[in-house]
Amino acid sequence: MKAISVRQPWAWLIVEGSKDIENRSWATSYRGPLLIQAGLRSDKRDIAWANKVIRKAYPKVTAPPRMLTGCIVGIVDVVDCVEWHDSDWFNGPFGWVLANPRVLKPCPCKGKLGLFEFDYPYLLEETDPIPLLFEISG
Repeated sequence: MKAISVRQPWAWLIVEGSKDIENRSWATSYRGPLLIQAGLRSDKRDIAWANKVIRKAYPKVTAPPRMLTGCIVGIVDVVDCVEWHDSDWFNGPFGWVLANPRVLKPCPCKGKLGLFEFDYPYLLEETDPIPLLFEISG
């Protein structure tokens, strides 16, 4: 199955359902299911900024106190790739339009650049509430 690495807090925002665009410097013709791998690195400033934005824009969404890294955390469907979108999350140059986000049972996974193949070992329907209590490494 196709996968992509996304740093925290963006990986969490995607699988939680708030972030409907993934900005990339390159376009993709891929459409279909995409596993979200939370990269090993995260930026505490990005996390603080995201928490502030989330509290203001999405008062019903509570950011987890800790976020997992280095693992598959969810899956979305890539439904389009655009050069402009009215989503608050779009800042280009290419926006991958995401739909149907689902949290998955975490599974260790080394990230890679670009799209990569990963054999997710659990049933895709198998979810666990624990993934939203992610842990930041490093």
